Amino acid sequence: MGEKLICNNKKAFHDYFIEERFEAGMVLQGTEVKSLRNGKANLNDSFAMVKNGEAFLHNFHINPYDFGNRENHDPDRMRKLLLHKKEIVKLFSKIREQGYTLIPLRVYFKDGKVKTELGLAKGKKNYDKREVMKEKDMRRDVVVALKERNRGSRDRD
Repeated sequence: MGEKLICNNKKAFHDYFIEERFEAGMVLQGTEVKSLRNGKANLNDSFAMVKNGEAFLHNFHINPYDFGNRENHDPDRMRKLLLHKKEIVKLFSKIREQGYTLIPLRVYFKDGKVKTELGLAKGKKNYDKREVMKEKDMRRDVVVALKERNRGSRDRD
């Protein structure tokens, strides 16, 4: 069936260095899945934590389902992430010892199931962000210069 993107966290790449990526399932209620099918979710300011050998996603906002009844879900509740035990132990040790953070990068449907791509991330300092912006500007300038140079050589021929 492939993948269908629900939402992604663009700000994560600006604020963090992403070291590793993990794919995790998510425990959801029925109205949450229906709301996600409509694309009504927000990953801003969300993060994952490991507690008691289980991983949880915090601050992941899923809008209430429009046609739901009194059984509708709480939009900001904690959601359990489904990972293998080895992955959870690895993530817990990295987070605890080396100062990493677990950030959701995107949420998507894969073969009819909701999946979350988690990134093991380290925070960027302001000077790191400026360096990355300088590198992007330099790359962009080089690409523009090469295009102009190639365009000029075609005109002479």
